[in-house]
Amino acid sequence: MIAMSVDNPIEEIKEKIDIVQVIGSYIEVKPAGRNFKARCPFHGEKTPSFMISADRQTWHCFGSCNEGGDVFSFLMKYENIEFYEALKILAEKAGVELKKLSPEDQKQFGILYDINDAVKEFYKLELNRNPKVAEYIKTRGLTEDTVKEFELGFAPQSWDAATIYLTNKGFKAPDIERAGINFRTERGTYVDRFRGRIMFPIANNTGKVVGFTARILPEFDKGDSGKYINSPETPIFNKSRVLYGYNKAKNHIREMQFALLVEGQMDVLMCVQDGLKNAVATSGTALTADHLKTLRKQTENVMFSFDNDEAGQKAAERSIDLAKSLDFNVKILSLGEYKDPADAIKAKPGIMVEYAKKAKEAMEFYFERYLSHGESFKNDPAKFRKNLHIVLEKIKALLSAVEREHWLNQLAQKVNVSEHILKEDMEHAEVAVPLAVRPKQEEVTLQEVEEEKMRIDLIADRVLKMALVREDLLKELEEYAKYLPRQYRRIYDTAMDKSVVSDLRLLDELHTFTLRAGMEVGEVDPEKTIKEFKELMFQLRNKALKEKLEIITRAIRQAEHKRDKEKEEHYLKLFDEVSKLLQNEK
Repeated sequence: MIAMSVDNPIEEIKEKIDIVQVIGSYIEVKPAGRNFKARCPFHGEKTPSFMISADRQTWHCFGSCNEGGDVFSFLMKYENIEFYEALKILAEKAGVELKKLSPEDQKQFGILYDINDAVKEFYKLELNRNPKVAEYIKTRGLTEDTVKEFELGFAPQSWDAATIYLTNKGFKAPDIERAGINFRTERGTYVDRFRGRIMFPIANNTGKVVGFTARILPEFDKGDSGKYINSPETPIFNKSRVLYGYNKAKNHIREMQFALLVEGQMDVLMCVQDGLKNAVATSGTALTADHLKTLRKQTENVMFSFDNDEAGQKAAERSIDLAKSLDFNVKILSLGEYKDPADAIKAKPGIMVEYAKKAKEAMEFYFERYLSHGESFKNDPAKFRKNLHIVLEKIKALLSAVEREHWLNQLAQKVNVSEHILKEDMEHAEVAVPLAVRPKQEEVTLQEVEEEKMRIDLIADRVLKMALVREDLLKELEEYAKYLPRQYRRIYDTAMDKSVVSDLRLLDELHTFTLRAGMEVGEVDPEKTIKEFKELMFQLRNKALKEKLEIITRAIRQAEHKRDKEKEEHYLKLFDEVSKLLQNEK
């Protein structure tokens, strides 16, 4: 975290800002006793498990996220920004003036934003100096207003023009490299990463430029590099999380109640220019669960319009499967005779709006893709069986039982096979869970597991030693003893029943542990001891309950995957019970 001045602006911001109001400006929150609750914006859920404490100025998700924090951590996670950015945004909201950051702090955070912003201005200047490039952009269908709104630029065909410009502005070459604008050669010289290319600035959710997509001009295209290249991953640019155009589209997505996902930057710009201001695209990567989680903050409805070639259709299929697995409502916008949205709009302005009105449901897309080429059991049984099986897998993967029933009925009519037989075949179909949607909390290393176990052991060790030194606390521990790890629970049970315990090994273990407790705990302030003891018991209880929630969550997912409604309902009820225990302060 950034080192601040003695006049700590972080605490000043926290004092002046109400976390409920800040979070309420992003998601709908409702009173729940002394607290507030909401549907968690970081994972799809029907029942609110996201709690906000106005007293403590904290938030916590008691659902599958199992995360929490203060107003800074919420803004960082929601807007996908670094601490430095969250600090500036909240300081402005609170009316707190930030003192100038030290050079070290700038190097860690602000300098990368500053470099990207400065080089964006350089590229814009270069575009103004090159009317031929501006004319080429115009031939692609973009208006001058669109170019200005999205701040397009031009990287000249020079080895180091951008680097020289930035160093003259006071930036150092290694920092420029960290921002992804240049790279160091084997000879130790710095070379511009982008040369002879049209530059599309990529902004984060708050509008700060974090990277670029660069399209080579035809006159410089020798076929030895990609038509489009992107900034490398940097501390402020993560391709799997940032959506091109989202910072401008998010309000329109909320108003129009759907997001239009296209493949490239030109598609986004042409769609926006044509009236579909809710268009966004990925930048140099396939669609990810993080991209979709960003969109869910505004809507549960997505429409895909990918290129009309086979690669585009495969990308559409992967995206549909991912979005459906996250419980989005998905539609597909077909482009007819056109290659991509940009070509369609250039040929016939206004056509994308018309196409959007006629967008198909995701399953209709699959019916057309796999079952509309004249295949039948009669003329090509092998291909028919294969394609039918693919469609059945897609239907089985639907989260809603009503949807599954509906599309199974539609499929039966389309292929002229009884619904009963199709249902029987569907039961044997495998459902692949997209890797991108597997929750992060399941991706835990052995080291992390051991570290967490060590933390719990340390808490249990301290609690039990305090209870043995102050015997009045031993009774207090009774309610929480069930949360003690096994080896500490054994010592506790021996201490409570030592008059009837005959096992000398247990008594010896208790004696040794009590001696150590006396040396380590020693004479302490009674009030401080009780306060620390209660805090530690509360931590012990919460860690045990959170661990239990993780186990229940995995059981719920398994039940969902197996379509076992009875088990799913049982575990959901259990999940609610444990969540309520976590929410109740002791």
